Formats: sequence, structure tokens, C-alpha cells
Amino acid sequence: MRVAIRVDASVSSGVGHVMRCLTLAKALSAQGATVQFICRAHAGNCIEMLRADGFPVTALSASTGNTEPAEREDYAAWLGASQAHDTDDTIAALHGRFDWMVVDHYGIDADWERRLRGYVDRIMVIDDLANRQHDCDLLLDQNYVHGMQTRYTNKLPRESTCLLGPEYALLRPEYPEQRRIRQQSDGEIRRVFVFFGGTDPDNLTGRTLSAFTVSALQHISVDVVVGANNPNRDALEAQASALPQITLHEPKPHLADLMAKADLAVGAGGTTTWERCCLGLPSLVVSIAKNQQAACEALARDGVIEWVGHHDQVTAADLAEALIALTHDPARVCSLASASRALVDGNGTQQVVDQLLASKRVA
Repeated sequence: MRVAIRVDASVSSGVGHVMRCLTLAKALSAQGATVQFICRAHAGNCIEMLRADGFPVTALSASTGNTEPAEREDYAAWLGASQAHDTDDTIAALHGRFDWMVVDHYGIDADWERRLRGYVDRIMVIDDLANRQHDCDLLLDQNYVHGMQTRYTNKLPRESTCLLGPEYALLRPEYPEQRRIRQQSDGEIRRVFVFFGGTDPDNLTGRTLSAFTVSALQHISVDVVVGANNPNRDALEAQASALPQITLHEPKPHLADLMAKADLAVGAGGTTTWERCCLGLPSLVVSIAKNQQAACEALARDGVIEWVGHHDQVTAADLAEALIALTHDPARVCSLASASRALVDGNGTQQVVDQLLASKRVA
């Protein structure tokens, strides 16, 4: 089976879309599929990382103008080209017919997908927004939003298959492996894991480090992962050097081992949410994009996470207050651990792969 994946990483969009597609690509490759990536060479792209993992990548040229959108949620600008131009570039990158085109991009909609129909047998869309029309055979939205089952009503062809909810989250195999051996939480917080994604433009990492200067938290060991595109690395190193309980870590292929050692996580409301849930790792979460808010609200309302708030309303003092409250409430920590673990079992990647392979068998 031949699969093409159209996905980008950039300073604006982060690396989460590429990372989940890489997880899917590795699982498909393990089942004998041939996978090709098509990525535009934005600043902050992951093209060389994908190639280092053994996947061919066709790099589409980046815009010669300003590729940074004026608004963070200006998703059309994330594409770095018009949809028509991007469609032409993508078609030119395809050599021979493909069984599947996987699209994971907020800047792509049904117009782009319809034009690809002549070059691929089927189209799979990975989406989180439910804000536009799609022309696809399979749609994956791994989010947790109330009303999930009606989110894509009138936005897809009637015959499309939908995989909705975090049970289909695309997780690397290390997460279910660590889930099997990780001990259940006893509610005590001795070690905290901190990660705000590959970019963290608002420096939530720095705010979190500032929270640990409070005397009531200085006994806690803290592992901090600094993302590959984080612009505040030097400042974070200076902060960490003044706090002996803080250990900074470079970007890693996966975070399962560091998460497994922690009693609590502090992080963003993106795809890492499902990794934390799989391990039953209680979490303090700050939403860093508008499209994360609905899921954070729903997860908090159902007792799965502690949502501190949106990034522009959360201070270091807010984070310290939330952390201190949980250190005094081991029952709450245990409840968060149980609820998160029950939500994600770590088998989502295999379920998605099974769907893609089944379509080939019946074709």
C-alpha cells in the first residue's frame, strides 16, 4: 500500500501535526506500507527529522514573502501559499498512484481535497477544528469535546467514516508500553514534568519555572523539556541554573519515559494531552490556542484535567497556586489520574492503521 502524507511544521503551527503523522507513518510502515511525506519548508519545519527516520520527503518551497501570519489562528496563512498553488505542488510531488492521501493541515479544505481525487484512491483527513468542509473517505478527530458525534454534521460526504474521540489518539508504542508498567498514583507530588510543545511562543515554560521559586514548591523535582523551536532557550537555561531542583532536557523522540517518572504534569492542551492521559498522569493544563479551549473546558468539567486557563490569562502566581493546591489534595491527584487513564488506552494508532489497511483489502 502506498500512502502520501501532506503535513507541515512551522514556528506558527508547531510540530504536533508532524509528530502525530510520523507516529501513523511508522505504524503503517511496520505493516508493509510505503509512506511519502510532502511538507512545505517553512521556518521551523521537521523535514530533516522525517528523513532521519527513514521517510522520503518532498520539500515544497517556502513562500518568499512573510510566512508568519498576523494572527495565530490565521490558518489559511499557515499553508504559505494559496490552496490552488499548494494543490499543484502536491500533485507534482506524487509519482504514480497512491492508495491513501493523509491530510493534516488546518489550511486545507474540500477544494484542495477534491482536486486530489484524480491522483489517489482515498483521502483521510486529520482535523481538530470542525470549522470547514472536507471531501474525504475517512476523518480522524481525536479530541474530547461535548457534542463530538455531531461535530461534522453537514461538513463531510455522507459515506465518510468518522473516528472521533481520544480513543483514536495517534500515540507512539512507548506510551502504551509505559502505561502497562507505570504504578498507580498515590496522590503525592514528588516529581513534575513540564512541556509546552515544540514552540511555546508565550513562554509558558518560563512562567512555570517561576512558579517553582515559591518556597512551598522548592522540594519538588522538575523535568522540563524545551521544544526544538522554543525561542526562549537561553532565558530558560538561566532560570533553571538558579533552581537546583530543575532539570532541562533537549527535545526527544518521545516523552513517555520522562512522563512515567512524574507524579504530575504541567503543559499545553494539544496532542500531548492524550499521551499524559494514556499514562494516567494528572495534569495542570494551559490552553495555548483557541482551538484547544473547548477540549480543555470539557476535560476539566469531567474531572480529567485541571485547567488553569488560557495562556493570556495565566500568570506564574496562578500556576504556583494551582500546584500548591494539588500538593495538599492527594485525593484529587488520584482522581485526575484515574479519570485520565480511563479515557485513553493507547490503542488508537492501531485502530487507525486497521481502518486504512482494511480499505485496501476490500478494494
